[in-house]
Amino acid sequence: MGLLLVRKGQLRAFILSPEGREITLYRLFQGDLCLFSAACAMGQLHLNIALEAEKDTQFWLIPPERYQEVMEASAPLANFTNKLMAERFSQVTWLMEQVMWHSFDRRLAAFLLEESTLEDSTRLSITHEKIANHLGTAREVVTRMLRYFQGEGLVRLSRGTVEIADAAGLRRLSE
Repeated sequence: MGLLLVRKGQLRAFILSPEGREITLYRLFQGDLCLFSAACAMGQLHLNIALEAEKDTQFWLIPPERYQEVMEASAPLANFTNKLMAERFSQVTWLMEQVMWHSFDRRLAAFLLEESTLEDSTRLSITHEKIANHLGTAREVVTRMLRYFQGEGLVRLSRGTVEIADAAGLRRLSE
């Protein structure tokens, strides 16, 4: 496809399982470059990463061949590219560690806190399905855990929204 350079907005990079389940790998914000969207031009990487605009987004699409040409001629760009690939790989490795070694309640608490920070609000307009897509699980699992959180006074639930009632409690749970 090419390299995406986010001019403004917010994108979500995710993978999709054969069964249709999603899991968010990372997010891209203004000024971020998505190298994985052109990974095939960066060597022998073969990745199926999907991108979704979470907010109104504008981006530039750089043809992978052109980026490769410029990168070969520019040591600073090559260093930047290597650093960015290492950062993305680190994010994906961190995600694998979270999924493999941390309980779902801990991951959900951390996700809600991250969303609250991104939206600069304790009232999140997000569905259980959307949360499940981010965290790579079933909607029913999210619903059960959110109801548990509500019973513990950590969140308040209403249709299409999750309101954080006890951020400190979620923070303790996420650590």
